[in-house]
Amino acid sequence: MNVRRMIYLSLLVAVGIALQIVETYIPLPIYGVPGAKLGLANIVNLVTLVVFGFKYALVVGTLRCFVATLGTGAVTGLFYSLSGALFSTFIMWLVDRYFSKQFSLIGVSVFGALAHNIAQLTVASLMVYNFLIFTYLPFMMIISLFTGYFVGLTSIYTANHLKKIVPKKGNGYKDRPRHI
Repeated sequence: MNVRRMIYLSLLVAVGIALQIVETYIPLPIYGVPGAKLGLANIVNLVTLVVFGFKYALVVGTLRCFVATLGTGAVTGLFYSLSGALFSTFIMWLVDRYFSKQFSLIGVSVFGALAHNIAQLTVASLMVYNFLIFTYLPFMMIISLFTGYFVGLTSIYTANHLKKIVPKKGNGYKDRPRHI
């Protein structure tokens, strides 16, 4: 692996860890929907996916989840964050790869936010042996529209600037403009 690429990926993991830890201290004032968050750390996954490619996005997401769990001490949170990060990265990759002409990075991000919520609710329902927890899904889907929009918009600007400084050769760089 290229040392320069490794440094960029390490920085992305560090930023993702910091965002995930900071996000645990930001309460969303949405009554009746526990666990709703902004998804700030997903910016890192989406940027990594767009700039470096799918396999690096999976690695960055996995490392971010494990190390952030050590930082927050919420061991059960690892199951939620890891399942959400991996499933949303996979869905974002599918949408970006096969439907990039139909969806901007904001659309890709909204699909990722929806997938993240589905994965987390699936883990929660398996942990408590109750599938009624999926009654939260419609509320979480509405919240996903807003958080996905914010994450996608932020990712567009971040990825476009990062593509200017990251060497193009062999890193999964897509040479097409990403816009709103």
